[in-house]
Amino acid sequence: MRQSRFVILCLAGTIALSACEKNADSEVERATGVNVIDESNLNSIMLAAADPNEAVVYFRRTLAENPDRIDIQRGLAKSLIRAKLPTEAVAVWAKVAAHPESTNDDKVDYADALIRVGKWDEAEKVLDSVPPTFETFKRYRLEAMIADSNEEWEKADSFYEIAVGLTTRPSGVLNNWGYSMLTRGNYSEAERLFSEALKYKTDMFTAKNNLVLARAAQRNYTLPVIPMTQSERAQLLHTLALAAIKQGDVITGKGLLKEAIETDPQYFEAAVRSLEALENNVTN
Repeated sequence: MRQSRFVILCLAGTIALSACEKNADSEVERATGVNVIDESNLNSIMLAAADPNEAVVYFRRTLAENPDRIDIQRGLAKSLIRAKLPTEAVAVWAKVAAHPESTNDDKVDYADALIRVGKWDEAEKVLDSVPPTFETFKRYRLEAMIADSNEEWEKADSFYEIAVGLTTRPSGVLNNWGYSMLTRGNYSEAERLFSEALKYKTDMFTAKNNLVLARAAQRNYTLPVIPMTQSERAQLLHTLALAAIKQGDVITGKGLLKEAIETDPQYFEAAVRSLEALENNVTN
């Protein structure tokens, strides 16, 4: 009886030990899986939410440990762009684009980095190496910018139009297209495009300022009916004033400068200096 009881206890102990061993194995497997998932999530977090400079440090450290991994190279290149270090990003994107596992998206991002450092000809060559069947918003936005730089207006307009149709957030490309029209002297079309950009992103101050410039170029010195803060209103009045003065409408410009100074909730130093300079020139 005692012997059978001892056997039963031993069996129970063996089963318990076996269960512990299985649990330990599963914990190791689970931990390994979690580590892979955590690394992937961490890379995504670093690219999207982390401070750009912290992301650069993270990807540089990780790349030193894994020099051949294209995903880490790609992460570093994107982080350098976010950190406003395009010159360094170009060097990394060049390696990514030359990697055996590189994609057409990588080449488009490489072209984007080249444009940021003013290497338009190189960017054009990189985009030319991307198959025409690869149609993305970013690709056409860059194609439009390059066509603009070459003053190939018809191509630029075609690319801008395609780019607008490939995104649900076209405010940036509409602003670029409007600025292109502004430089060509097509002020009414520029005004239309800036207004359209603001329909998609009402807080885009660059488009607001460009819209005011387009109106001023047509000697329309009234502010457009768009959402704006009091500070923005003062700044836009200042833009109108300088545009008016530049076109020889000095009295109008002077009045707009005074209105800008009165409108700004704080001391508008730039407008005050502009007004003082104008009054001194008139006096002299």
